Amino acid sequence: MIYGPTVLFALGEGAVIPLIPVIAAQLGADLATAALVASALVVGQLCGNIPAGWAVARIGERLTMAIAGGLSLGAVVALAFAPSLGVFAIAVFLIGFCAAAFGLARHSFMTTRVPLAFRARALSLLGGTFRLGMFIGPFVAAGLLALGGDEHATIWFFAGCLVATILLVLLGPDPETAVASPPRSAVDTTLSEDTGEPVSGSIPTTERIGVFRTMWQYRRVLSRLGLAAASLSAVRSARQVVLPLWGVSIGLDAQTIALVVGISGALDFALFYASGQVMDRFGRLWAALPAMLLMGLGFIALSFTHESDQSALWFAMFAAVLGVGNGLSSGILLTLGADIAPKSDPAPFLGSWRTLTDAGGAISPLIVSGIAAVSTLSVATGAVGLIGLVGAAAFVRWVPRFVPRVRP
Repeated sequence: MIYGPTVLFALGEGAVIPLIPVIAAQLGADLATAALVASALVVGQLCGNIPAGWAVARIGERLTMAIAGGLSLGAVVALAFAPSLGVFAIAVFLIGFCAAAFGLARHSFMTTRVPLAFRARALSLLGGTFRLGMFIGPFVAAGLLALGGDEHATIWFFAGCLVATILLVLLGPDPETAVASPPRSAVDTTLSEDTGEPVSGSIPTTERIGVFRTMWQYRRVLSRLGLAAASLSAVRSARQVVLPLWGVSIGLDAQTIALVVGISGALDFALFYASGQVMDRFGRLWAALPAMLLMGLGFIALSFTHESDQSALWFAMFAAVLGVGNGLSSGILLTLGADIAPKSDPAPFLGSWRTLTDAGGAISPLIVSGIAAVSTLSVATGAVGLIGLVGAAAFVRWVPRFVPRVRP
């Protein structure tokens, strides 16, 4: 009941995502417009975090997920029968908006129910469920296309996943009542007012203060550790854009690019639980710092190999390095958000936290595109690497200040 709804939603979403540009093109979109329609998913998720935080705080995780599932099901039906490109784009946006509710509801649940001693492992597993769906979903889509040859089959597969998700959420045991909150002494504590000092002390009040007041109250930690987390999200997102573009720019065929990107993704997926083990045993910085250094230095090194005689070999090697770096960071953003969120009412804070991290991921492809347009892809790749190194320095500075020390 804790991980199942997330797996089902991510599996259906992962099957549909690769075909959104294809169906958009069938509705009359050119290449640039199809890319814009596909980006509506990320924009929807970015816009959905704060409303999702408000909803979870007011009506609870279970009802929020049920409503989000119902809205997503309506959006999927709109995808299948969209009469125009505009309707199709709105449906894609709504799916992303509802995906934010699923992610935040489970993030809030873990924050209030999982003890600090194994929080990172639990949240890395939650991050792994998203990775599992996004990893298997495209293979499901390929199988459905091979059987029927109709892109809409994947949309109906997503609809089936959503129906199963809604039934599971509404008819299964409610984790909010089945898993009791730990006693106050067993839960790590945080500041009732963000003074910029290390996280310590107890929460003196359980008064709900709302999303925007929460953002203002925790502005210091959000503007420091939150921006460091956004830089990690930006580097992660850039990897998904840079690797395919790099393969095209050095003349590789589509099959080879897909193979290299697939191996990188497999390494990423394989390491998600190891990341949680490292964070719980040694501390959050021991996962965040190596991940940022590997990805930052990997992008910078890759930027110097474009004209090499062995450019394809370097491409494969650094794609693997980036996959390992991304895998080592699995669950770190969820864990840091849970560590510093107010434990009495974490959802409004987590909505702000996830908005920051999603913004980093949304802006990163635009940075790569803009720099590549005025310069070269190599310069854009190197710039992403610099963002990674700056982010690594920010983690070194702010994680010890704001995050409670892990005691094995």
